[in-house]
Amino acid sequence: MYKRSEQTREALVSAAAELIATGRFADAGLVNICRVAGVSRGALYHHFTSIAELVAEVYAQARERATVLVEDSFAGPAADAPARFSVALGAAMAKDQLICAGMGLGADGTDSAPRLRDEVLGMVRDRIVEDARGDAAPDALADLAVVVTAGLESLGYTDSGWWDPRQTERLWGVLRPLFAEAHEVGATADQ
Repeated sequence: MYKRSEQTREALVSAAAELIATGRFADAGLVNICRVAGVSRGALYHHFTSIAELVAEVYAQARERATVLVEDSFAGPAADAPARFSVALGAAMAKDQLICAGMGLGADGTDSAPRLRDEVLGMVRDRIVEDARGDAAPDALADLAVVVTAGLESLGYTDSGWWDPRQTERLWGVLRPLFAEAHEVGATADQ
């Protein structure tokens, strides 16, 4: 029984994420969510007290996945971390409806600011500045990385080609030398 209950709960989360990712926030209403999940209204209210609570769960699960993307991207060399994150986020946005939906959601289960997108980009910016101690202009580099990543994320909603890792790598191919140079300058200044 527990397994079936958990499957129903995940079907509801998946249905809400799908509707939000492929449409508008308003499309994730009670009737549409239940239809896509293949469950009754009673099943929805058994698991969630409201649509906002269900959407908040979409946000929470997307936040967990996005946090892993940030952590994994910053596990390697600092100069390449922003590019790794942009590539990973684009790939996730293209294939993971939960992350795609979650990026536009707030923790309260609405599409009001602050959204997960703002939180994730803030995490990335903070990590770049933290990793760039002693580097030349870490705030400017962090801002540049956030603008590029935010731009790619935003453009991908109208043309998913912007989420293609090849497109992201092409852009970061131009930007990567700036980050590498800044880290080299910072390393030289520390000596």
